[in-house]
Amino acid sequence: MWLSKVEESTGETIKVDWQPFSLAQVNSDKESDVKLWELPEMSDGSDKTFLAHMSGLAAKRQGEEQFKSFFMALLRARHEDKKDLLDPAVMEEAAQAAGLDMARFREDAADPELLKDIGESHTIAVEEHGAFGVPTFVFGEGNAAFLKMFIPPDEQAAEIFETMTKAMSEFIHVGEFKRPQPPWPHGVI
Repeated sequence: MWLSKVEESTGETIKVDWQPFSLAQVNSDKESDVKLWELPEMSDGSDKTFLAHMSGLAAKRQGEEQFKSFFMALLRARHEDKKDLLDPAVMEEAAQAAGLDMARFREDAADPELLKDIGESHTIAVEEHGAFGVPTFVFGEGNAAFLKMFIPPDEQAAEIFETMTKAMSEFIHVGEFKRPQPPWPHGVI
């Protein structure tokens, strides 16, 4: 949602190749060799842990613009309307709001091959980029950085984006920048 504010204020499109990363896997209490995306309850659909990921990948199959519309609808559903991303109805609403071909979306979202895609994406993120949380930004030079952030005011969105992307992509000697909690984010949320 922050990036859409940046695009609005600058008039420029920010190209992002969004890839799945499983916080459920990172935070799992199962043995480290257990991959959640390989569990039977994931492939038979009885566990909805990867519903949003699979829905996002299904939307991606319809094109970049369709995915972007779906993703924004999903972000609004989660962060503005406080809807549950484990609810299939929320995925349907986001897909409809994005103007997706609904029959194709439903078929693609049920494709068990998407679980393999999620697993591959997650494994690459962890093993090649050291990812541990979202969002983790990976830049063309291979530099990666996690950024915890709240949506900034409109008038600061572009400046923060420019500053933070420069710092994350170019200043490789900066290992961590963190505000003590509490008091941060006092007054922010």
